[in-house]
Amino acid sequence: MTGVFHRLGRDERGAALPEFAFVLLPLIMFLVGGMDLGYQAYLRSVLQGALNDVSRTGSLEAPELGCNGATVELRIKCAIEKRSDVLARNARYDVEIKNFYDFSTIGRSERLTTDHNGNGAYDPGDCFVDLNENGKFDLSAGRTGVGGADDVSFYKVTARMPRLFPIHRLIEASPEYAIVATTALRNQPYAAQRRPPTVCV
Repeated sequence: MTGVFHRLGRDERGAALPEFAFVLLPLIMFLVGGMDLGYQAYLRSVLQGALNDVSRTGSLEAPELGCNGATVELRIKCAIEKRSDVLARNARYDVEIKNFYDFSTIGRSERLTTDHNGNGAYDPGDCFVDLNENGKFDLSAGRTGVGGADDVSFYKVTARMPRLFPIHRLIEASPEYAIVATTALRNQPYAAQRRPPTVCV
């Protein structure tokens, strides 16, 4: 009987199985996580490519986008979705389009022309270039929509869709991707660009 236990104690067959079990879960997480990140990167590339193509077409006076819609903005949104849906299944899209007078006004306030007290900030009575023509000073000079000739259109597209792998059950992560693509380009000069008025209020 002692010999049996002695042989069992020296028997190393199957010793790799529990060792592999310790490595298996981290290995699976590493592989699935890598594929998840790769898919995210590919999806971002496809979305950015679709946005670049569609926004270039949208910068024309009468863009042909292969979509129906009451406005250019709706047709642009439809075209982005059609091109991205090949890869982004069951995705929801949020398309934000604003236009600016030029590139330097993106993300900035309207420009002061008269600063009576010299503090560098707008105060009642100061004069400013009313870029969005709403009669009041705004910290964001953008207007909604693609704008007109020679205006700069800024696009931001957010695509949300379920993850390809349920990795959020293993680590702390959202069950959805949120892929963002942005671009800005000047519309074609098919007419004279509007001249924004200077307002003092």
